[in-house]
Amino acid sequence: MQYRFVDCRWELGKPERGRELYGGGHIPGASFLDVERELSAPPATPGGRHPLPAPEDFARAAGAAGIGPGVFVVAYDQGMTGGAARLWWLLRHFGHDDVAVLDGGLGAWLGPVARGEEEVEPAEFVPRAREDDTVDAEALRLRLGDERLTIVDARLPERFRGEVEPIDPVAGRIPGARNAPYTEEPPPDLADAAEIVAYCGSGITAAVVLLRLARAGRPDARLYPGSWSDWSGRGLPVETG
Repeated sequence: MQYRFVDCRWELGKPERGRELYGGGHIPGASFLDVERELSAPPATPGGRHPLPAPEDFARAAGAAGIGPGVFVVAYDQGMTGGAARLWWLLRHFGHDDVAVLDGGLGAWLGPVARGEEEVEPAEFVPRAREDDTVDAEALRLRLGDERLTIVDARLPERFRGEVEPIDPVAGRIPGARNAPYTEEPPPDLADAAEIVAYCGSGITAAVVLLRLARAGRPDARLYPGSWSDWSGRGLPVETG
């Protein structure tokens, strides 16, 4: 088994920042995958700000990053900011389960760092997309009020309550959603829910909650990829307060 560190640092609204951070210092030998260009498809309406990449596009990016059969991936970012969890989720979604996230991100790394670019030996990544780990807006709308389904909003509390909305055109949340901010560990009782679907602003930081739920014994929790950026643009029901 080979190990491959992958740098997934990013900052919302600063599309070049991840590559800048990588060039300025990264774990030696690490490759880089960009949240905006490689771990997401271009923004779409409907679809949201960070739609899931097409299988062939993700396979091309993952292979160029040195990810293939027999490679155990260790993803990292600034420390649960979403990029590393997004790669963790996408790899599992496309059939590559040998992946972990470095707890604490690059700040937890005790070894030396390298600067500039790396020569990464490419690999062949063959995507095998799962069909049971996502839900779309229409399927979610039809289940509003279903007591078996717990909808988890991973955004910060003020956005969940609809007090502020710095990015999307409508403030608020999906009706009936429960707040579990990605900056905190989810409440212990959340793992007892019959079914779980997580969303955030655009499907990135929700992966942090899904990672933590998987560690708590709920790897079956699903992602609403379009998240609020998709829901709020469709004229669907909104709840505030």
